[in-house]
Amino acid sequence: MITLGVEEEYLLLDPVTALPVPLADEVRAASGLQAMTEAREIKSELLQAQLEAATPVCTGLAEVGGHLLRLRHAVSAAAQKAGCRPVACGAAPLAGGAPVPVTGEGRYLALQAQGARLVDEQLVNGMHVHVGVPGRAAAVGALNRLRPWLPVLVAMGGNSPLWRGRDTGFASWRTVVFGRWPVSGPPPLFEGPDDYDRRVGALLRAGAIMDTGQLYWQARVSERYPTLEVRALDVQLTVEDAVLFAGIVRALVTTALREEREGAPLAPCPPEMLHAANWHAARYGLHRGLIDAHGRRRGPGEAVGALLAHIGPALDEAGDTREVNRLLRLFLGRGAPADRQRRALAAGGLTALTALASTESPESAESTESMEGRGSPESAGDPGSTEN
Repeated sequence: MITLGVEEEYLLLDPVTALPVPLADEVRAASGLQAMTEAREIKSELLQAQLEAATPVCTGLAEVGGHLLRLRHAVSAAAQKAGCRPVACGAAPLAGGAPVPVTGEGRYLALQAQGARLVDEQLVNGMHVHVGVPGRAAAVGALNRLRPWLPVLVAMGGNSPLWRGRDTGFASWRTVVFGRWPVSGPPPLFEGPDDYDRRVGALLRAGAIMDTGQLYWQARVSERYPTLEVRALDVQLTVEDAVLFAGIVRALVTTALREEREGAPLAPCPPEMLHAANWHAARYGLHRGLIDAHGRRRGPGEAVGALLAHIGPALDEAGDTREVNRLLRLFLGRGAPADRQRRALAAGGLTALTALASTESPESAESTESMEGRGSPESAGDPGSTEN
């Protein structure tokens, strides 16, 4: 079974004003999180109003869901003691006048010196899925084959429509914010692992990036673990949505690995078309369909159907078909995350919005009941499937 691990980033908000608050250290120090912090399941992030949760290495989707539930509950309880509220939204809906302080670690301070105002605006949160791969050559080959599918993930998973008190008009404003870094967006096509290493080395020597952690491509080869990391998704409102995308991403990587082994021809994917498709996906989500790698417009149903057809054999192989289809029906029935945020804001203002995005929201409670009905595993394994 191909393994996977998931990272989620949460934003810490004032429970009354809904403004980001720099209380990450206080939350991590709260009772109940110390052991998780030591095990690197709960980690600091660039800004002090953010935290990251990372599952251990998992083999099944129920295991992923069980760990995410456990981590969300622990962070929520600790945040309540620290006087704030963690939310799973891809961008801060409000921001105050003064920038949120940067976490006082060497790498983050160096990023602040490099990124200047961009770091002040990095109040965005993603979901990263690590999928185990058999070697570096296979990882680069699979990365090449994932590229055309990244805009579909961006469109489906957009959960950041609001920014500084206004509707951006985008499904994923986080995608726009991350696209401003020197190395970001859809990854380029590589000739193989040597070409990947040569080009990354050139970026490092030029000083364009400080380290490989600044390869902010939407998918990249892990430098620390034997995984391919897919970073295209905003953090998701519910555990069920997160598990859905974890299953889809694993199936995409599994399919790409099989195609690489079999020597299947690469689908044409011009970089300018891929970047245009990515922007279109971030702007409209599924509402106006998607642009595919050939420049064709596909309706939402057609695009999602093509994705399922592409990964169907991999879902069957992992025993995930029934669960992914069930979760997808729930996802489509509720509406995309950005749409849910907009509906909540229109119906009940910021109070309703933050309640929806809270890691203890009613939707998350429904997720809890559903996942626990399938049995949540005990916490076990090395959390090293994830990386910053």
